[in-house]
Amino acid sequence: MTVYEEELPGLGRFRLDRLDPVADLDLVYKWVTEPRAVFWGMTEHSPELVQEIYEFVDGLPTHHAYLMRLDGRPVGIFQTYEPAADPIGEYYEVREGDFGIHLFVAPADPPVPGFTGAIAGALFRYVFADPTHHRIVIEPDVDNGHALRRWRRLGFVFGDRVNTPGKTAQLAFLDR
Repeated sequence: MTVYEEELPGLGRFRLDRLDPVADLDLVYKWVTEPRAVFWGMTEHSPELVQEIYEFVDGLPTHHAYLMRLDGRPVGIFQTYEPAADPIGEYYEVREGDFGIHLFVAPADPPVPGFTGAIAGALFRYVFADPTHHRIVIEPDVDNGHALRRWRRLGFVFGDRVNTPGKTAQLAFLDR
């Protein structure tokens, strides 16, 4: 089911579809178990466990997973969550209107300059289209230098580093 779409000039039609834990499993499993996906935290998971995780997410009213598509072609995973209903909410003072996201961009061959920034802009427009969302929250691993540089370029303000199970996270925020 498509929840959002827009035309990205020079790139094509961007769309967010609810991730189907069964129908999309082969593709998602391939992506999340590649060595480059180490910070996604599933590189050692079995297909069954990946499916179970996304079925769990799909059953929560506070968390959602989407397959990102460009002109119908899958290009990544976008996840959203309400920080007050997520373990990260135990590590900082959640504000009313906080809305958490995770972004996984699939490998591109060949890479397209400006691709991630264009997609991120669409995702921010999607999130902020809801007037109750006042601030986007992210918590990438402090060892993921590529992601930290990307988020800073996209305007996120870095907050505290927090030790969570499995990683030291860099909290960062983007106000409406």
